Amino acid sequence: MNDQTPGTGLPPVVDRTTWQQARDALFAREKAHTREGDAIAAARRRLPMVEVDATTEVIGPDGPITLLEVFEGRRQLIAYFHAWWPDQPAAEQCEGCTFFNSQVRELSYIHSRDATYAVLCKGPYPESVRYRDFLGLEMPWYSVEKTAAQLLEGRDWQRHHLVCYVRDGERVFETYYTGGRGVEVMAPTHGLLDMTVHGRQETWEDSPEGWPQPWGSAGNPQVWRTNGRPIVQWARVEAGHSDALT
Repeated sequence: MNDQTPGTGLPPVVDRTTWQQARDALFAREKAHTREGDAIAAARRRLPMVEVDATTEVIGPDGPITLLEVFEGRRQLIAYFHAWWPDQPAAEQCEGCTFFNSQVRELSYIHSRDATYAVLCKGPYPESVRYRDFLGLEMPWYSVEKTAAQLLEGRDWQRHHLVCYVRDGERVFETYYTGGRGVEVMAPTHGLLDMTVHGRQETWEDSPEGWPQPWGSAGNPQVWRTNGRPIVQWARVEAGHSDALT
């Protein structure tokens, strides 16, 4: 192997000038992508909104409260609807929700824009909040075990969703929601890995022949779970934290 023939799973080696030309061409596409993202965000701000019942009940640390109270007095609310598998231990809880929600940590920047971030979990409060604490999370956490179907009217409420609300006095309105890959905005892990030469290393990605793609393969079909539980849990287990939920 010489300087022009790298090992398997690596791009060709070129001189700096050739590399810079290729980088500049990609940069033009990245800028166009950024501008299109700005345009989509502008359109999102112009969507109509639909009123929801501000008195819808959620369960928090002090018992039942209203959806309006989840705002904590701020004008906007960003709510992540966390899936829950009843009667299952921590190791069997939703790997996707665990992956996304565990990356939302510092909320002061969201608060500075008059917005609150909160989790509305579809499981019972006592069990699910123990899961939050096991993961070392600190965001506001509520149970919508009995009201998720109402809040996610017309949608598959058993899946994960990211929903944005705004309040006007005592009235609450839903302005936006997304699910599936739309919640990737919560995960800087994906954005950072997308910048690397091997990407996310998942089987669906369009990568050159020979690139490592073990995640999502027949031998490893789950992309956010390893050795029997969501990846982020292992550090908690190794630190001696109990994952008993009942």
